[in-house]
Amino acid sequence: MTNKMWGGRFQSGPGEIMEKINASISFDQRLHAQDIAGSIAHATMLGECGIIPKADVREIVKGLKAIARDIEAGNFTFSTALEDIHMNVESALKDRVGAPAGRLHTARSRNDQVATDFKLYVRDCLDMFDAQLAGLQKVLAEKALKHAADIMPGFTHLQTAQPVTFGHHLLAYVEMLARDRSRFADARKRMNESPLGAAALAGTSFPIDRAMTAKALGFDRPTRNSLDSVADRDFVLEMLAAASICAMHLSRFAEELVIWSTPQFGFIKLSDQFTTGSSIMPQKKNPDAAELIRAKPGRILGAFTSLMIVMKGLPLTYSKDMQEDKEPAFDAIDNLSLAIAAMAGMAADMEPATARMAAAAGSGYSTATDLADWLVRVLAMPFREAHHVTGTLVARAEAAGIGLDQLSLGDMQSVEPRITRDVYSVLTPEASAGSRTSFGGTAPANVRREAKRWLKLLG
Repeated sequence: MTNKMWGGRFQSGPGEIMEKINASISFDQRLHAQDIAGSIAHATMLGECGIIPKADVREIVKGLKAIARDIEAGNFTFSTALEDIHMNVESALKDRVGAPAGRLHTARSRNDQVATDFKLYVRDCLDMFDAQLAGLQKVLAEKALKHAADIMPGFTHLQTAQPVTFGHHLLAYVEMLARDRSRFADARKRMNESPLGAAALAGTSFPIDRAMTAKALGFDRPTRNSLDSVADRDFVLEMLAAASICAMHLSRFAEELVIWSTPQFGFIKLSDQFTTGSSIMPQKKNPDAAELIRAKPGRILGAFTSLMIVMKGLPLTYSKDMQEDKEPAFDAIDNLSLAIAAMAGMAADMEPATARMAAAAGSGYSTATDLADWLVRVLAMPFREAHHVTGTLVARAEAAGIGLDQLSLGDMQSVEPRITRDVYSVLTPEASAGSRTSFGGTAPANVRREAKRWLKLLG
């Protein structure tokens, strides 16, 4: 049996393998809400433009809304033989309302239909990511405000560098997430043009009103070139590119949570909600949620790479290759959403071990730069000379197995006679962090101000 939706030219239906490889309903059924919304907008426009009778429009819209309710309630059977979400819905519509259903596909093609559906879906996902990321930012900003003055080591090369505050460290991720949100918002703005009405590739001879359907579906305007309208998947690629960067940011934070929660660091504690045990080692408390988040960029970037390779060699306009755009994208969307939710949970759940962090902040001669800055500021020494003097003092303290602040004044003066006892005032981690008052610096006053600013922005 041929497919009644398109099989007029064919004497028989597709073979079993063809049907299996051709069908997309197993995954594109998640576009049902967008497909029905697009069909309602299209039918309404056809009626307003006098292309189909308004009585038929009323039947079509009524039937589509009933189908939407059935799908949401789980009372709809999807058919592989009908290939995709578009034909499943249209077939169900015909069963419900009869002949008027046949008018719905006037002046459109599955090519512009799927592009519209997918744009609507991606747009909804971008809005979802924005809300989720704003929630994570708020969790981090609240924790940053609470821990604005708690000292921890700052790292370069994963080696102790300078003391910072825990709040300042958390706000670094708030900034990263802000850029992620900006990228998603930028992608949303650029993609918000409606392909509906481009038809198969060349437009249509019917006097349709594309601006009307664009407005009904919340688009800013219709797309301007029918060929590009059906051939474009940039909007998916942009979403996946931004999602890959966002996942990378989450992965970096996850890596830090993994490190910080080890007994060797002991900077944070994660509750039982986001950890698991070992089947053989009773003492283990593994940060599995963080480790899984750390792994997510692989599959999300993989989705971007997959679609980029699909699209790179396609001539205009639509080719069936483009059906491969959805499964990787859906997987990436689901996994990024899950990763953001898990990270928000862990961020809210984690408790910093502030005493342990503070003790670590003073290790590794982390106030050496403060000593060099003191030599420049108080003794008017050129920084390169101050750097050399400080390096000599660090080597002396290291040889003695003591901290810089434990060197005697005599030891210091044997290297630089002009050093006074005042130097010890800058050699504590608290003094070091507190002195970093430059814009964007780690001083507690800065952190409190920035955390409050973010919380006000986030509402």
